[in-house]
Amino acid sequence: QVQLVESGGGLVQSGGSLRLSCAASGFTFSSYAMGWFRQAPGKEREFVAAIMRIYDNSYYKDFVKGRFTISRDNGKKMVYLQMNSLKPEDTAVYYCAADGLVQRLRNGRSDYWGQGTQVTVSS
Repeated sequence: QVQLVESGGGLVQSGGSLRLSCAASGFTFSSYAMGWFRQAPGKEREFVAAIMRIYDNSYYKDFVKGRFTISRDNGKKMVYLQMNSLKPEDTAVYYCAADGLVQRLRNGRSDYWGQGTQVTVSS
């Protein structure tokens, strides 16, 4: 069955960095766009970043541009989110997602979701 397993979350000080990883299985990874979303306490889940299937074109929400970088390794069936210059407002559960269309991810939709990994940024 489809599985998306996130890792790499944790507690970091403001200005620090974390690298999230997502291991995918159970579907043809290279045929899917991949994305990262986040959900802070009391807020709705929101789109963070997405990357296309093959050409590595990537998309970011404005509040992470220049700080976060999404990447993928189709051979390893992995997607990553490098997060630099973290701020307390980045505190959230971060979810990995997979969909056939990158635009659906950008619109907040996805075929598949991971369970999430907690990122906490202290001030």
